Amino acid sequence: MLNISFPKLVMIWLTVIVGLTFAMPNGFYSRVETHNDAMAIIETGMTNAELEADAAEWPSFLPSSLVNLGLDLRGGAHLLVEVQVEDVHASFLEGFWPSVRDALAAERDTVGFVTREDNGPPTELRVRISQAEGATRAFEIVRGLASPVASFTGAAATNIDVRINGPILTITLSEAEMAAMDERTILQTLEIIRRRIDEVGTREPTIQRQGSDRILVQVPGVGSANEIIELLGTTAQLTFNPVVSPTTDPDATPGTGNIILPSLDTPGQFYIVQRRPVVTGEDLENAQLDFDQNGRPAVAFRFNTSAAREFGDYTLENIGNPFAIVLDNEVISAPTIQSHIPGGSGIITGNFTVEEATNLAVLLRAGALPAELTFLEERTVGAELGEDSIAAGQIACIVAGIAILVYMVLSYGLFGLFANIALVINVGLIFGLLSIVGATLTLPGIAGIVLTIGMAVDANVIVFERIREELKTAKGPARAIELGYEKALSSIIDANITTFITAVILFTMGSGPVSGFAVTLGFGIITSVFTAIFVTRSLIVIWFSRTRPKTIEV
Repeated sequence: MLNISFPKLVMIWLTVIVGLTFAMPNGFYSRVETHNDAMAIIETGMTNAELEADAAEWPSFLPSSLVNLGLDLRGGAHLLVEVQVEDVHASFLEGFWPSVRDALAAERDTVGFVTREDNGPPTELRVRISQAEGATRAFEIVRGLASPVASFTGAAATNIDVRINGPILTITLSEAEMAAMDERTILQTLEIIRRRIDEVGTREPTIQRQGSDRILVQVPGVGSANEIIELLGTTAQLTFNPVVSPTTDPDATPGTGNIILPSLDTPGQFYIVQRRPVVTGEDLENAQLDFDQNGRPAVAFRFNTSAAREFGDYTLENIGNPFAIVLDNEVISAPTIQSHIPGGSGIITGNFTVEEATNLAVLLRAGALPAELTFLEERTVGAELGEDSIAAGQIACIVAGIAILVYMVLSYGLFGLFANIALVINVGLIFGLLSIVGATLTLPGIAGIVLTIGMAVDANVIVFERIREELKTAKGPARAIELGYEKALSSIIDANITTFITAVILFTMGSGPVSGFAVTLGFGIITSVFTAIFVTRSLIVIWFSRTRPKTIEV
């Protein structure tokens, strides 16, 4: 007989209630978004009356996960950046020069004096020796400094190539080393860009590699592409350098091992500092927004254990001397060391706004970019486009929904009404699933939902047509309904599995909008099968158990 056990019925409708509960915040999008933003700030320890009021916009006991809107719906920034990997090559050779110089200097009797030729390209290190007859020995010494590189082919390779042309040795990176270095640089840049953007609270950015040295960055919800350019364009190289003396002459002679750097906040003020820093930003363990004793925004930082020890030893030995906090070759501040700082913690003060101090802390936590970025393409996508897309999507959904609702009622009467109720639940469950997984809804995703609305009734149509056939031969309506569902089940499963496999392939192989379409299509298939097999059937069972009709019309 037609029947669903009470525990099974409870599980079906409990699933529906949970799914619709998670979908509900999307009906109050702006209020929930305000609540979420306020809670994110409050969780960092900052709070005030305005934040608490914003947090109260949505009850804390209800789910607050939202379907993230993609760039085409929400507006935002679209950037295509190129990573200047040649900078990393040149930086490596620059750092390799002292090792070459010291190794050759140890063989001065054989190779003579060693000087560096500055007329070559930055991707070459040219070294001249004064005794040309020692060139072969010099070649052997420099070749001995090479390190092995794990190449993709598995063949043995070293990180440098050395050539001789008379008394001049030319050192370049090997092909294997350049390939490995470029790969490391791109992966490191991807991670740093992702950390910088994630930490400023943007929702669901798209950060993906394009080609060998380009990265696509799409950030929904920002007002201008310049905001992201400013965030990404800063290298954030932080160092702590001993101060030799302040000066107002930018052309002063700094002396051996020193450099002249400008003050960030005081025009015309310069500092002669030692080139070699005490510690660098790479040794930072944490950096966050703070306030100084006068209530002005600042950045609190903490070093790791080894750097904290070095910094503590330096401050102990240099009480009363100034040291410079240098960010991207500009002196943020040059405080005087008042006492021993053993804990490796400190604070960076300056004429910061809260936003500037927050962004600086983000940059320091994320680390310095390994290479300069060139912005090849930049676009700000206005929210108006997103509003038009959402409106068009809503109209499409409404038109498709109404057409299907009317058709089902006209074709199947009361059973069509049950299918319509399941269709509305189906759309709600799709948004519930999207909210739970934090998926991003794009314009193709809306197309997937519209397509799902059309597909959602397919299973019900198959069942109802099967019930019609069984009514001609079955002993009664209850048996016809039961047989209709049993015999239609295999067809429903087979048809939806093939479509689901297609959605999985689209999601796996595609990217961006294609993936968004695949996600909504896949979720739509799952929810439509659930609503057709369980929700519609449970509605029919509840109705049938109450009315006990002798005949039914489908």
